[in-house]
Amino acid sequence: LRSWSPGRDRRVNASRRACLVARFGFIYAQERLDAEILLRTFISDMETVQRIIYIAAVESFHAAKMAFWKLKIRVKATLCLDHSGPESLEDAVLDYIVCHKDLYDVHASVQEVICCMNMNPNISFPPEVDFIVLSTLIQELCSLAFSMQTLVPPLDIAVGIDGELFSATKYYRSFDSDFTADFVAYHVWPALVENGAVIVKGEVVTKR
Repeated sequence: LRSWSPGRDRRVNASRRACLVARFGFIYAQERLDAEILLRTFISDMETVQRIIYIAAVESFHAAKMAFWKLKIRVKATLCLDHSGPESLEDAVLDYIVCHKDLYDVHASVQEVICCMNMNPNISFPPEVDFIVLSTLIQELCSLAFSMQTLVPPLDIAVGIDGELFSATKYYRSFDSDFTADFVAYHVWPALVENGAVIVKGEVVTKR
């Protein structure tokens, strides 16, 4: 058994955090674009495509966080029966979940996300296809979001609102934006935050 060390835990947490932030960036740079290309075979309007992907990201984080919360309660109830330290029960729970990620039913979260998207009044899909075509992207986002909850502090996304005032510290403008506009027309990708502070900017379209 390894001896417990606060310094080691901090280094491990920092290393996992860096990997997860990099993964978030890769999904934005590559897998999001792959999903755009896929959706464009069904939908010609780029704004609709980008809105769908943004909502998929938001719903994926929501579903994964709820799943993590439920699993954390179950694990804590089990570990508290014989926990004796030296690390806190909270740290022991997080360590256990990190080592047993297979306990997370990511496929259930994917189905939950697709169900929420089907009921979302702000987006629609041609009747001959289904949001299930985004399953790969949604699964990646759910897995990432779940892992981000095991960090101390956890990472999350900032959910934007159409019409909000553009913030240069929170977002990049898409190339097709009106760079003189002060308000966000719609969101392309969410910003990543830690303790309320933006650590990776999101992307928006601004228009007058």
